[in-house]
Amino acid sequence: MVAGLLAQPAAPGRSPLVAPAPARGAALSVRDVHHAFALRKTPLPVLDGVSFDVEPGAFVALLGPSGCGKSTLLRLVAGLDPPNEGRISVDGAPLRGPHPSRGLVFQDPTLYPWRSVLGNVATGPEARGRARAERGRIDEALALVGLSGFADAFPHQLSGGMAQRVALARALVNAPPLLLLDEPLGKLDSLTRLAMQAELVRLWQDKGFTALLVTHDVEEALMLAQRILVFSDRPARIRADISCDRPYPRHREDPGVVADRRAILDLLGTV
Repeated sequence: MVAGLLAQPAAPGRSPLVAPAPARGAALSVRDVHHAFALRKTPLPVLDGVSFDVEPGAFVALLGPSGCGKSTLLRLVAGLDPPNEGRISVDGAPLRGPHPSRGLVFQDPTLYPWRSVLGNVATGPEARGRARAERGRIDEALALVGLSGFADAFPHQLSGGMAQRVALARALVNAPPLLLLDEPLGKLDSLTRLAMQAELVRLWQDKGFTALLVTHDVEEALMLAQRILVFSDRPARIRADISCDRPYPRHREDPGVVADRRAILDLLGTV
């Protein structure tokens, strides 16, 4: 593992990057995790001894080739599946399955088409029998993602970017200390994707949650994350642990960003 491989100092005259304060996010620990799928009764190794820690309030990107095991690791952190070997803990407590404290946003918004925007966002509080008591929190989540005026709209009336905002609000309504993002912007057009990247950074800075983003887009990782874990091909191992300490907002034409992008692509063997 290479620590701080591509870290650059902050530009002169600009304040250094500071994590959201106070950090209200969760601490994550992944220790020697191995995982495999049964394929025609033959094990298919997916993760090979993955270990890392994430500090509360940090924004970390998991970057690597498509199909290398990043999304599988995110599912394990979400508690949707147990690892074959190893240990995953949040705030020092081992995972015991899914929990509202770990919000999960997928590439597809997966909204209920028969429910309004407000109804979709209220799914979590309703499941806990607290929709009425938490109506203020539901309204706040809609306001956070800029959809207060669309509470009564239905999914078929939304653009792709708006639908993904609803998915974000549905995760944020539970005030999760840990937000897990599985390529949530992968199917958006380029302009909407840029806007949503800025939105994610704003939400993270505002709410102080810990963010774990799965992506295979090098530029997206460099724009959003404080730290990038670069994975190998399957079975995934961490090839590099890269610090990104530039201030926000970041700019794609920044010479340091351009150099980092080239170095990461070289690390991945794509240039």
